[in-house]
Amino acid sequence: MKALVVGPNGPGFTEVPVPAPKPNEVLVRVRACALNRADLAVAAGHRHGASGGVGTVVGMEWAGEVVETGSEVKAFRAGDRVMCSGGGAFAEYAVADWGRVNPIPSSSMSFEQAATLPVALQTMHDALITHGRLETGGSVLVQGASSGVGLMAMKIARHRGAALVIGTSTDPGRRARLAEFGAHLALDSRDAGWVEQVLQATGGRGVDLIVDQVSGGVANQNLRATRILGRIVNVGRLGGTQGEFDFDLHALRRVTYVGVTFRTRSIEEVREINARMRADLWGAVAAGKLDLPIDRVFAFGDALEALAHMRANRHMGKVVMRV
Repeated sequence: MKALVVGPNGPGFTEVPVPAPKPNEVLVRVRACALNRADLAVAAGHRHGASGGVGTVVGMEWAGEVVETGSEVKAFRAGDRVMCSGGGAFAEYAVADWGRVNPIPSSSMSFEQAATLPVALQTMHDALITHGRLETGGSVLVQGASSGVGLMAMKIARHRGAALVIGTSTDPGRRARLAEFGAHLALDSRDAGWVEQVLQATGGRGVDLIVDQVSGGVANQNLRATRILGRIVNVGRLGGTQGEFDFDLHALRRVTYVGVTFRTRSIEEVREINARMRADLWGAVAAGKLDLPIDRVFAFGDALEALAHMRANRHMGKVVMRV
């Protein structure tokens, strides 16, 4: 099969064997795959958790048809239309643990649409609901809201009954569109006054929850924008992995600060994350209420161009390849 593989001089297409599913795995004929920020790092030769380095097939989410299942798999059979997360997505065939496979819930949902959903749904349900404990009537701020997972975070928050959803983006054009995806208020995190705008919108209290995909230089501002006994869930670090942190302000606000990543989770933990997401959100996914915009669809053979398009950071929504 053809796959996008990391080589000593960068990623390129290579013929590799079709993977054989282990007892716990599902083999899928890939019809579409979606790009994520982590793919840029892996394609550049860096490690991302257990994945990375020369010989790695790039990609972490896809959709297609089940070809074969391992002996432990009970919920899926050949021919099922599914969406998956895992590794090796940018290929004609890919395998995933059964706990990371979800049925495409509607015959009208295309493979391209389905491929955009697994990572965003799992990541943001885990951040907002499991760790963020967002309640009906609560308030949430999403840092880096114009990314695919950021847009999904706002949609989930509105679906779960949040009374105030705030999104940030440093790009004026993308910031102007955040209301389409659930934001009551859109802010520029580079604006020195954004914290005061959050406090004004919340009657001086601060938000109940911040889902932070930026970190770096906004860590202390996040503390100021979160209410006493509020929560910050650090999902991403696009603005830097290090920065100043005011421990006294953290103590004064009594903020619960949680860092999350899939890179150190066991397969059992990931299965539980996916199961919780399905239990809470699958009806809304099937009804088309939790979808994501597709910025652009590339042919599979144009994978390097697709990666360059994401690297340029001018997209709004998901970048997808049709296989």
